[in-house]
Amino acid sequence: MEKSKYIWLDGELVDWDSANVSVMTHTLHYGTGVFEGMRARQTENGSGVFRLEDHVERLFRSAEAYNLDIPFDKKIISDAILEIVKVNNLNSAYIRPLVFLGDGEMGLLPGNVPVRVAIAAWEWGAYLGDEAGREGVKVCISDWQRISPKSFQPFAKGVGGYMNSTLAKIDAVKKGFDDAIMLSDTGSVAEGSGQNIFAFKDNMLHTPPIETGALGGITRKTVIEIANLFDIEFVEKDINVEDLMSSDEIFFTGTATEVIGIVSIDGADIGNGLVGDLTTKIRNKYLEIVNGKDDNFKDYITLV
Repeated sequence: MEKSKYIWLDGELVDWDSANVSVMTHTLHYGTGVFEGMRARQTENGSGVFRLEDHVERLFRSAEAYNLDIPFDKKIISDAILEIVKVNNLNSAYIRPLVFLGDGEMGLLPGNVPVRVAIAAWEWGAYLGDEAGREGVKVCISDWQRISPKSFQPFAKGVGGYMNSTLAKIDAVKKGFDDAIMLSDTGSVAEGSGQNIFAFKDNMLHTPPIETGALGGITRKTVIEIANLFDIEFVEKDINVEDLMSSDEIFFTGTATEVIGIVSIDGADIGNGLVGDLTTKIRNKYLEIVNGKDDNFKDYITLV
C-alpha cells in the first residue's frame, strides 16, 4: 500500500502513521463495523468521486443495520471524503470510509463504547491486476458457502462478514486461481469473494438477487443501467452452477474490481475462453462513465 499523508479520523486530519486505535477497540475483538469502497478518478474537469451520494447513503444504511449511530451527518461525511482526496493531492484514489466501535467495554453488548469514523484515501490500481481487464480471470467454485442473509445483512458492508470472503479468496489463490465464486445456502450462485457476478446467456444478462447473500453493489447497479442503455435484456434471478458453466460470458463487478471478465471456472472455459464482446462493451462504457466522459452520467461525478 502506498501511504498518503493524512487520514480523516473523528473529524480531524491526522498524519497517516498517527491515525492509531487501542488494541482494546471493540471492533477489533468482535467485528462490528461497516465500511465503503469508493474511487476518485482524474476527469477533464479535475478529480471526481463516482456516485458519492450512493456510497454515503449505503454507509449509513449499513451502520443502521448493525446498530451503529454515526456521530456525523451525511454532509460532513461527504465533505470529509472529498477533503481527504484533496489534502493528499490525489488525482485518482481508492477511498475507504470505516465506521467502527472504539474502546470502553468488552462483551457482545457494546454499552458505553463510542462509534468512531475514519476515512483514508490512497493510490490503488486494479484489484485483480492490470492485465485482468484484457485477459480476464480464472476462478473456482469455492468450497466456502456465502454467509446466509438469515445470518448477516446482505445489503450492508459489514466488517466481520468479510472473514467469509477472505477464506474463499485465500483458498482460491492457494489452488492457483485468481478468485472464487461463492454459492448461497441454497446452492445457487451468490457472488465472488468480494464482487458481484453477471452471466450472459441466450442474449439475456442475469445476476443473482441480494437474497442469495450478494451485496447490493453500486457498480452492479451501474452495470444494470448500462445494460438498459444498450437495450440488453436483463433479469435478476437465481443462477445455478450449470447455468453459469453454460453461459456465453461471465464477469465480475465492483468498485475495486471494476468490470472483469471470467474466462474459466474450475479449469473449464467459459465460451471460447476469452473475455467476451459484451463484457468488453460494458467494461468500456463503465470506464467512460466513471472517468466523466459520458455526459449522460456526469451527475454521478462529484468534483473534489
